[in-house]
Amino acid sequence: MINVTVYDMKGKEAGTLELNESIFGIPVNMVVLHEAVKNYLANQRQGTQSTLTRTEVRGGGRKPWRQKGTGRARQGSTRAPQWTHGGVALGPKPRSYRFSMNKKAKRLAMKSAFSAKVADGSMIVLDALTFDAPKTKEMVAVLKALKVEDKALVVIPAPDANVVKSVKNIEGVKTLYVNTLNVYDIMKHDKFIVTKEAISKIEEVYA
Repeated sequence: MINVTVYDMKGKEAGTLELNESIFGIPVNMVVLHEAVKNYLANQRQGTQSTLTRTEVRGGGRKPWRQKGTGRARQGSTRAPQWTHGGVALGPKPRSYRFSMNKKAKRLAMKSAFSAKVADGSMIVLDALTFDAPKTKEMVAVLKALKVEDKALVVIPAPDANVVKSVKNIEGVKTLYVNTLNVYDIMKHDKFIVTKEAISKIEEVYA
């Protein structure tokens, strides 16, 4: 059984919450976590980098000097890789870096990430996070009340424009919804701030 303290937006204790141990209390699998982070970053790559080979560089069709008798090394084209302004040997070409992970491994990685945050005490549970209007100042006050000084990931159950806009201009703080959560962002941020409603949705998805 895992019990965590629930805080209100003023940083005061507002009760406790029992977490599902099969989601928030499993042994952390570092191998699967590493694979999930690699998968996320690889899938973000555009793969549009490109270099010109010797056949693609303009010019260089004429042999720069005759084959024999000059005392210099033989050369066939001024666009060969060893020449300045020549083509690139074995350079990158556009390609997809995407690779897939099976569903079971992805779920294990997410559970490991949740469990890691609970284990190291960096998960903060809020009873609610709501604003009447977008107010960066109010969000800064919430973070200060919770004694959050590092990079933080704020997880809310569903899109909320007021919360998103309140967080947007705070350096090092990011908002995600339960259905957009990923291992990379969870592990990248020092603090993992989750609302009670978001916890319920996480337990629905990963139970």
